[in-house]
Amino acid sequence: MDQRYTPGPDLRELDGSFRGELIRPGEAAYEDARRVFNGMIDRRPALIARCTGVADVVAAVIFARASGLEVAVRGGGHSVSGYGTCDGGLVIDLSPMKGVWVNPGERRARAQAGLTWGEFDRETQLFGLAVTGGRVSGTGISGLTLGGGSGWLERRLGFTVDNLLSVEMVTAEGGLVRATEEENEELFWGVRGGGGNFGIATSFEFALHPVGPLVLGGMLLYPAEQAPGLLRFYREFMRGAPDELGGGCAFLTAPPEPFIPEHVRGTKLIAVIVCYAGGVEEGEAAIQPLKKHLPPAMDMVRPMPYTELQTLLDAANPPGMQHYWKAGFLDELPDEAIDVLVEHAGRMASPLTVLALFPMGGAISRVGEDETPLGPRGAAYNYHALAQWAEPSEAGRHVGWAGELEAALRPWTGERTYLNFIGDEGEERVRTGYGPEKYRRLAGLKKRYDPDNLFHLNQNIRPGA
Repeated sequence: MDQRYTPGPDLRELDGSFRGELIRPGEAAYEDARRVFNGMIDRRPALIARCTGVADVVAAVIFARASGLEVAVRGGGHSVSGYGTCDGGLVIDLSPMKGVWVNPGERRARAQAGLTWGEFDRETQLFGLAVTGGRVSGTGISGLTLGGGSGWLERRLGFTVDNLLSVEMVTAEGGLVRATEEENEELFWGVRGGGGNFGIATSFEFALHPVGPLVLGGMLLYPAEQAPGLLRFYREFMRGAPDELGGGCAFLTAPPEPFIPEHVRGTKLIAVIVCYAGGVEEGEAAIQPLKKHLPPAMDMVRPMPYTELQTLLDAANPPGMQHYWKAGFLDELPDEAIDVLVEHAGRMASPLTVLALFPMGGAISRVGEDETPLGPRGAAYNYHALAQWAEPSEAGRHVGWAGELEAALRPWTGERTYLNFIGDEGEERVRTGYGPEKYRRLAGLKKRYDPDNLFHLNQNIRPGA
């Protein structure tokens, strides 16, 4: 018998009030239902409650409190920390809640919390509308939004939360609350980057914007040896780039895909990822100086559906692999920081590992620093190191690589970080990630809405700390 969970709770209290599926250890659906994106996470909950609507979420929360079960909340299950599952507790699984209602006239969408970004984009793109969403289509809208929301469109539209109009939540007491700029304003401030600390978000309302259906997207691929010069030019190039030009740079290993020439497969590359969220011809003109200065070895940039662009990185991020992530905001990108990136990219220990650098600025920087918990708004870049490998026994060297990179970049990143891009590094990392003033404000909100810290499987904020 596996000792990581105790015999299941008495479900009689829940059976009469729950319409969705209740999955217990030993049942046919259990093994698949308990797994999350990160293969490093291997936990066995006592019960998985797949909710079909808000009433199910309320019933599950009330049951968890009455039974004393630890609570994990799962949307897309894409958290690298594995916060969407737990050992011996209750997983409140929102993934069946996939309703989305688009109002093209008002350019708004209301979406339930179980949607992935691929599912959301499919509906909004029927009307040529979008909002900043995850760079991997299987990412859930809920965790990404509550953590702030970084994506290809952020330079033009800001972070996801900069386009959030309202959120509906189930509180730790099993009550219902709605937050907007006019209603429960302090809670609305907190959920725009404060994570799942204050309740279970069941639906979101977003402002939408004209995007696509065709955008200019894809990759310009260069040999890794050109990275120092490329990054120096890219730094200057992006200083004058229009808001519509997003994307980034990424160190990677050429995959064994049919579109990659055989002699290139397995070699180290640096890619310039292009997303131009405007006219295709304008986009081609915008990237021409880069292509002229450094002609790429492979030019894979072309007009494509926005929904296709949103799947560009899917193949490089398959579920079930071992993942360990680090991240940080860079206020600037001096030559010394570029040298650190190049050096550590050369030591990536797995062909699946990626080291990405996302330019900020644009609409991100035009939102006030104190308007959301997310920041710093004035940073120039957000780096994301995604160590990824297949064999659990190899964890040491991959985790070590990511940690060494983080330490080497610390002179330019400081302590602030995008918490959606890192694993569970403890309370102090969360404090420094937000900064002291924002953390105190968030802790006050936590004390009001979840004083017992029922919702603690997240980048956790201590109540009133």
